[in-house]
Amino acid sequence: MDKKITIAIDGFSSTGKSTLAKQLAKHLGYVYVDTGAMYRAIAYFAMQNEFIQPDFFNKEGLKNSLPNIKLHFQFNPELGFAEMHLNDLNIEKEIRTLEVSNFVSKVAEVSEVRAKLVEQQQQMGKDKGIVMDGRDIATVVFPNAELKIFMNASKQTRAQRRFDELQQKGDSVSFEEVLKNVEERDYIDTHRDDSPLLKHKNAVEIDNSHLTREEQFDKVLELVQNIK
Repeated sequence: MDKKITIAIDGFSSTGKSTLAKQLAKHLGYVYVDTGAMYRAIAYFAMQNEFIQPDFFNKEGLKNSLPNIKLHFQFNPELGFAEMHLNDLNIEKEIRTLEVSNFVSKVAEVSEVRAKLVEQQQQMGKDKGIVMDGRDIATVVFPNAELKIFMNASKQTRAQRRFDELQQKGDSVSFEEVLKNVEERDYIDTHRDDSPLLKHKNAVEIDNSHLTREEQFDKVLELVQNIK
């Protein structure tokens, strides 16, 4: 039997990390964890409790509320992937809006939030056989992961993908709004003091600006097979 490994996928927003991670997990029979959904859930909680607004962020209020936040993934057989639940409520749809995207990087800067989620993520991956994507998986959560991937693409390409996705969901947004969000998140993600987005020295970088999903999947699957 093939040995189980840990696959850590990091990269900028809207590079298709989750799509790739889901494909790999399904193909390999591994557990998939979308850490971005966990940070989005905390951002959504902060919004619902009025801890964060466009010109206001009550970090202390959020920090004090962290013990009251319970997150878990629940598999949806109809969709074929696990959905995010916050305090036993399914919030998968609510956390995928541009409004949440505008706050998630700010919430992810809070060290107490990162500590809470990193601890949970490490617990999820203790038995290996896991594919996890995010911003600090290879550098912080699983620095000993057997396979580390760093995904990238041009800002325009990423904004167009995100814009198309939101349009398909019926969200009324402009391409300029989405591009601005991508640029702002890039800046915050790479400049925060705690666990900034960095490419691990042993990570394989994949620029998928001009790759199809199938080409990208085949490329990464070959990397997996070379390890296993």
